[in-house]
Amino acid sequence: MNPRPWWRKLGHGSLLLVATVYCVFPIYFMLVQSLKTAEEDVFGNPLIVVNPTFENFEELFERKGEARGFVGSVLRRNYPVLEWLENTIVVFAGSATVTLVASILAAYALGRLRPPGFRWWRRAIFATYVIPHTILFVPLYQVIIRLHLDDNLLALLLVYPTLALPFCVWILSAYFQQFPREVEESALVEGASRVTAFVRIILPMSRSVIVAAGIFTVGTIASDFTLASVFLLDAHNQTIPAGLGTMDVALDELLAVAGINLMAIPVVLICAVFARGYVRGLTAAMVEGA
Repeated sequence: MNPRPWWRKLGHGSLLLVATVYCVFPIYFMLVQSLKTAEEDVFGNPLIVVNPTFENFEELFERKGEARGFVGSVLRRNYPVLEWLENTIVVFAGSATVTLVASILAAYALGRLRPPGFRWWRRAIFATYVIPHTILFVPLYQVIIRLHLDDNLLALLLVYPTLALPFCVWILSAYFQQFPREVEESALVEGASRVTAFVRIILPMSRSVIVAAGIFTVGTIASDFTLASVFLLDAHNQTIPAGLGTMDVALDELLAVAGINLMAIPVVLICAVFARGYVRGLTAAMVEGA
């Protein structure tokens, strides 16, 4: 086999470099901005931080005073960031758990039990994923109001799973569909129940695709702003994305950037740590296809 010409390698490498810079630069810029003082932000190099400091993160949690007005030369406002962080952890953990449990059970029923027309069921479920969420916004809001869950974290725990559930069911059912039946049947022959075989054999062997579904779920929930900002109106009930939308960005720009990093960095780290499992899971799920 003839080696690829150098110009083709150079072209591929250049495209990869451009794509990497395009993806990484916003993260780098946000991190640099959050580590600057107000003086360096105004007079320093926008792409480099000379004297990095964590005072923006400290002030994000420690700023005192509710009065909106000039104190000295700075307009100060208090933000309940710690409560936002607690609400975000509760909502993310609860929504991800509900989504994964529901999608795993539904996918197992479609992929392994194979009810009549299961392929069409899978396609119909995936079709609901491509429906714009803005179309469903008013019906979801009406449901939340009728359940008296407005301005309650339970509203997001109820709504967020609907954002990722169709895609998770689709990839998990594709994986379960091509999972070797002999493995499960051998456990049943040995006297294990279907539940035992599912919990002790199928789930451990499906870690990669479950990781892929989990990462997709976390990313989908983390990117939401509209639902959280409308369903949660009380400042003390909001999550970080919704809370950041209430900040005076023109006056608290560096604090807002620090808050964005507080939200984005953990999600990026989770995706980076489980990136290999994410790719492996999607690949395994797509072997069977729709």
